[in-house]
Amino acid sequence: MPVPGAGELLIRVSASGVNRPDVLQRTGNYPVPLGVSDIPGLEVAGVIAQGNAVEMLRFGFKLGDRVCALVAGGGYAEFCVAPLGQCLPVPKGLTDVEAASLPETFFTVWSNVFDRAHLQKSETLLIQGGSSGIGVTAIQLAKAMGAKVIVTAGSDEKCAACVALGADHAINYKTHDFQDEVKRLTLGQGVNVILDMVAGSYIAKEIECLSEDGRLVIIAVQGGIKSDINAGLVLRRRLTVTGSTLRPRPIAFKEAIAQACLKNVWPLIESGSIKPVIHSTFAAHDAFKAHALMESNRHVGKIVLTWGVA
Repeated sequence: MPVPGAGELLIRVSASGVNRPDVLQRTGNYPVPLGVSDIPGLEVAGVIAQGNAVEMLRFGFKLGDRVCALVAGGGYAEFCVAPLGQCLPVPKGLTDVEAASLPETFFTVWSNVFDRAHLQKSETLLIQGGSSGIGVTAIQLAKAMGAKVIVTAGSDEKCAACVALGADHAINYKTHDFQDEVKRLTLGQGVNVILDMVAGSYIAKEIECLSEDGRLVIIAVQGGIKSDINAGLVLRRRLTVTGSTLRPRPIAFKEAIAQACLKNVWPLIESGSIKPVIHSTFAAHDAFKAHALMESNRHVGKIVLTWGVA
């Protein structure tokens, strides 16, 4: 049984989100940060089973409250310890399965698209991988904030699903060149922000897709870590190329994201303007099936494990 320390909660877990970093960790390609549980799982939902009453009061929590949390590890378990600052109340009207799908993707999208890339109303965002958990979150958040959205996806069916979620345009990258399509759709002006989970050879093409003062944010490197780019374009168009990872960041950094999400995003979820997109749920003992689905790239939205309570 994990034991919560100062500033931590013990959560009785009913649902655990599945994310691509879990697959990378399982295959030995994502080292666990020092001092973090080697049990996979970066997001959970359940009820508070243990915690310091005075510390919980600061965040408006008490024993038995339903919460969801971002954790650095240990989420695939019936009990999980989470820093208080990374816990949020389950939005009104949501199940624990839906709540478990929120923290990793919403924290990541808010931090990178809005805090880092400063996406503004009426700007255009290109999302690589619009049907992923990150993608469906970014589509809805960007549209809710008044931006235009273009996505890429690997099939016509996935493209249709992205448009149904609010994307203005969806490009099947298997049948169309996304660089050509972005130039066509923006009348040659390019997009203001790109959220990239591929990297590799995509980066050079993405730089070509950016408008003046455009921002490229890299959050994963599924396509490799190297790319030859046109540095002249970066200079002439005043482009920003940046990136980030969330897991190793300090608790205070993640707490700030949590509070931003509570203020700006949770009301949109509770009003129904933004909805969790759950593709599949699996019993926890079938986690291998959940990973197989993740690796197949057949899903649209999130995959969630359940621990006997939905």
